[in-house]
This record gives sequence, C-alpha cells and structure tokens, in this order.
Amino acid sequence: MIVVMKPRATEEEIRAVEERLQELGFQPHLIRGVERNVIGAVGAKLVELPIGLETMDGVDKVVRVRAPYKLVSREAKEEDTVIKIGEVKIGGPQICIAAGPCAVESEKQVLEVAKKIKHMGASILRGGAFKPRTSPYSFQGLEERGLQILAAAREETGLKIVTEAISLLDVDVVSRYADIIQIGARNMQNFPLLKEVGQSGKPVLLKRGVAATIDEWLLAAEYVMAEGNYEIILCERGIRTFETKTRNTLDISSIPLVKKLSHLPVIADPSHAAGDWRLVTPLAKAAIAAGADGLIIETHPDPQRALCDGVQSLTTENFGRLIGELIPIVGAVGRKMQHYSVQEYYHN
Repeated sequence: MIVVMKPRATEEEIRAVEERLQELGFQPHLIRGVERNVIGAVGAKLVELPIGLETMDGVDKVVRVRAPYKLVSREAKEEDTVIKIGEVKIGGPQICIAAGPCAVESEKQVLEVAKKIKHMGASILRGGAFKPRTSPYSFQGLEERGLQILAAAREETGLKIVTEAISLLDVDVVSRYADIIQIGARNMQNFPLLKEVGQSGKPVLLKRGVAATIDEWLLAAEYVMAEGNYEIILCERGIRTFETKTRNTLDISSIPLVKKLSHLPVIADPSHAAGDWRLVTPLAKAAIAAGADGLIIETHPDPQRALCDGVQSLTTENFGRLIGELIPIVGAVGRKMQHYSVQEYYHN
C-alpha cells in the first residue's frame, strides 16, 4: 500500500501519516519525489485498505500496490529515481559510464586506467578488491589494500568508486572507502547481505543473478529498500542460458521492462555478459538504445596480463573508441553523456 501525499503536504502532515501507519502495524517508508511525496506502507497483511487514512490532512489518495515488490515498484513512485553522488547522476537524461579493471592489481595499474577513463568520459571507477572466484585457486583480490588503492585513485582523479562487498564482514570496510557498494550476481539473493547494505547508508549497485527472474531481481532490491536505503542501481549483466558461445546472454528486453515496472535506474554490464571484448561494444550500443541509464565496462591497460577476466576487458584505447561510437546513439535516443567534454573530445 502507498499513501500519496498532496503536492503541498507539510512535513508535519507527513509525520502524522507515518505515525498513524505505525499504529496500524505498518512500516512506513517515505519516498520523496520532485512534485509530490509518497509513503510506502509494508509489513502488515491487508484485507482491505485502512479506513480513515484518506481523510487525514495532506493525503491525496491511498493505493494498494499489486506488485510483490512494493517500494521499488513504479506504482509506488511514478517518476524515475535519480541517484546523486556529488556531481555524478545515475538516472535521468544523462548516461553515466563506469569503467575500470575487474580486479585491483596494483596502484600503478589502477591509476593509469583511472586517468585515461576520466579523460574519455567515465564518471565512476570500478575495481574489485574482494574477488569471489569460481576456483579457490584463482586470484582473490587485495582486500583492504585494494580499497586503499581505489581511494587514492579517487583522490587523484575525482572519479567515484564502485566496488563489491561479498560478505557481511566486508560491508563495514567497503563502506569506509567506496561511494557505491556493489552486490554481485552470486550474492543477489544473499538476504542477510542485502539487509546489511540496506543499512549502510551507501548507494547500492545490485547485479542480476545468473539465473534470476526479473521478479526475483526486483524483490532483491526490495530487501535493500525495506531497510531504508532508497538509492539502488539495478545492473543487467547477462543470465545463464543454453547458449555456450558467450559467457552469458545479455537480456536486452529486461532493460525497458524493468524501467516500466520500477522507478530505479538500470545500467548494463556488457563485459560479463559477453565474456569476449570484441562483443562488448555492440552489446553496449544495444543496451543504450534499449534505454539503459549507463554502462559498467571492464577496462585494463594490458588485458593479456590481467589477473582476472582479461579476455572480456577493453584496452583503454578500445574504451575510448567505444565512447566515440556511443555518442551518436546516445543523441539518437534523446540523451547525453554525463560529461559534455567527451563529445567535444571526439568531434574535434
């Protein structure tokens, strides 16, 4: 259930509605919009809508939310959510680009990539400090030292940082360094971890699980939002199908569908979907054409020597070419790149 407040509802009127919802056994969640605010009410089982809420001062209407995910639903908030981290915006008319290596390997590697991708139009630096791998013998990451390297690159370039937390024990240390906490595909339904990042106070990048339905993906986001964290970025990164020629199958149709079902921003990860650097650019173009709010691209100065996922990583030169090829598509769908300077760079 959601309580839609009138455009000029006061803070006192909002608080009164929240208190009444708590008396009725609901957990209220205030979702602020540009024109009006709504209060999501979850936790109590409804037979019928509570009588009297619509007569309270400041209330416009009370609506039952039919979707199983109450707070992330488009029914709860009609307008798109735009997540702001300093000057970086994810969602809205601008396309946000995150790039960087799969794993943090050294300070030299990360800083070299960070400087180049910043010049080419990226707003966010990605890099794994904790690396959950299929094989226990594979490189597992530099852990807190890797986070320190990412923080140093942020200090040098101004790029925001997104990096993954893989367990409850990691959330606190990752929160101290990162601007965005990533939940990887393997952890999409790690519900204790979702609750923990929901309480972290940091924006969350939630990747779709390798075999997750869209409803399961959105319900995972609901776990985060139910803890009071409304800054969630959904990431389509490909799902496992019968096809063996690619690492995963990028579900392009999920992008417009999720944007219809939810108000949350959606980005795409063509690198993990493709598993092959030669497929990253065409998949990135398709994702933007389908309505994605941004991309997260694996980029490495020397992919052949990468300790993790080099085969799907773009060189910094190829990353620059990708950005150049994206610009006309971004314009064709009525949007623009996060950094205006990148357009001048590639057109001059």
